[in-house]
Amino acid sequence: MSTVYDFSAKSLDGRDVSLSDYKGKALLIVNTASKCGFTPQYKGLEALHEKLSASGFSVLGFPCNQFGKQEPGSESEIGAFCEKNYGVSFPMFAKIDVNGEDAHPLYRYLTRAKKGLFGTTAIKWNFTKFLIDRAGHVVARYAPTKKPETLEAPIRKVLGA
Repeated sequence: MSTVYDFSAKSLDGRDVSLSDYKGKALLIVNTASKCGFTPQYKGLEALHEKLSASGFSVLGFPCNQFGKQEPGSESEIGAFCEKNYGVSFPMFAKIDVNGEDAHPLYRYLTRAKKGLFGTTAIKWNFTKFLIDRAGHVVARYAPTKKPETLEAPIRKVLGA
């Protein structure tokens, strides 16, 4: 059985990052966008990251331009936007596709591991969230409307805190 640790992705600065670097941590993997109605969720995601990182938790952001072309910028523009407007310190990765033929392998894995509403695998919009346990398994999928602030209890449960 695969885990998220079997995948790698490019960071915003172009480095290859193995997700095995996060072994033993609980993760919240989120497809993000800078020009979306849900973009203010960056604030809540950063708050969770800051509050729970010492307990072995990290948010991982994956910018995506597939929904309404709401992530048009370059990787450097995305990084600058996130830092300037929301103080994002959690790891952000290079822009990817989350649906379709060119979907990143990580997202193919995530969407098959935890299906959405009515058993669909497709990501419906920006800020869909996947909660990953310390063993690298997907334990929950949350819709874009689920605010990060409401996820502290399930994250703490996965952390064993």
